[in-house]
Amino acid sequence: MQINVNLRSKIPIYIQIMDQIKHKIAIGELKQGDQLPTVRQLATDLRVNFNTIARAYRLLDEEGLISTQHGRGTYILPLLSEENGDKLRRKDIEWLTRKYLSDAARLGNSPKEINTLLSKLIKQWIDTGYPPSIHEE
Repeated sequence: MQINVNLRSKIPIYIQIMDQIKHKIAIGELKQGDQLPTVRQLATDLRVNFNTIARAYRLLDEEGLISTQHGRGTYILPLLSEENGDKLRRKDIEWLTRKYLSDAARLGNSPKEINTLLSKLIKQWIDTGYPPSIHEE
């Protein structure tokens, strides 16, 4: 499982980790029963404090997304309902949209420029039935 953290981000590392695990669940990269790295292993891999990973895992456990079984490991739990899956996907797309808008603004784009481009790409998606490729120009 690949997780990346940005140590310069204003977003706390434990939140970055949680968001990436939630994203991986939402897109199906992580499925029910999949085992996550141990707290110590992930802390070593990311070169962050053990307590940071433990906090992220604890909060994910409280949200009902993972379960830590002492001596056995940490596993992805089944989504309790279709509604919870939809809620997770909505939160994920909102996070991705906020990140996109933040990055676009940081690059100097205006809300009007972003809206024009998004409208064009969404229309293309509707017309073709396929989302635009990131490799298109």
